[in-house]
Amino acid sequence: MKNFTLALLLIVTIASCKHEVKPEKGIKIREKQKEEVVPDRSGDFPEDIAAVFKAHGGINEFDQMNSMIFEIVKPEGNEKHTTDLKTRYARVETDKFVLGFDGKEAWLEQDSTYFEKDPRFYHNLMFYFYAMPFVLGDDGISYQKVDDLTVGDISYPGYKISYGDGIGDSPKDNYFLYYDKTSGKMKFLGYTVTFFSKESSEKIKLIEYTDWNDVNGLLLPKTIKWRDFKDSVVGEIKSEVNFVNAKVDKKKVSDSLFKKPATE
Repeated sequence: MKNFTLALLLIVTIASCKHEVKPEKGIKIREKQKEEVVPDRSGDFPEDIAAVFKAHGGINEFDQMNSMIFEIVKPEGNEKHTTDLKTRYARVETDKFVLGFDGKEAWLEQDSTYFEKDPRFYHNLMFYFYAMPFVLGDDGISYQKVDDLTVGDISYPGYKISYGDGIGDSPKDNYFLYYDKTSGKMKFLGYTVTFFSKESSEKIKLIEYTDWNDVNGLLLPKTIKWRDFKDSVVGEIKSEVNFVNAKVDKKKVSDSLFKKPATE
């Protein structure tokens, strides 16, 4: 009986050794990468604002994304915008110029003479218009109910969005979000520009959001139109911008894309 027990123990030991998987020398076994846990922010906003986010796919779904790419259709060639949604690093490129923002400096390629605007002002300008309404969920924002915007026989409820001191390059900017009562989708965006003057402004520009595109579960604009706007009256269409080749992804873009090119 004793010999039988020893034999059985020997067989179990040998079987265990055969099934033990050992890493080869110099090779590390990688642990399964854990997905980043994104806090639920759906309850952090006024009920109406949260409903607008939901109509466009949800603020929590947007928060899970790390990169956004889109192109603006232009006669001289499309303008490609790439943004890191967490750091807000940016890159704008065309056949004529390339500019970017690396978190500290807004840069323009040294040989670019075609672009005459301020890179600091422009690097995220169209991103803000394209990423609406989700960018109105950024930190440091206050929401205030305002009078409806009436266009023809239709009234659109609205909110004024303002920023705390020191938030962004233009904390005195104001936005006005107007949405469709039935669908909850964003319809108009009013905004002021204070980047250059650094002073509050009462002059409101108005954009109409007319068409939407499902991009990885998020409803983002296909077309936006600037309208005449004076004394709260919406006028004729002044200009429009069309977006194509949009991508929103959980994958990050390499930070090297946003770095200023080295000069010789």
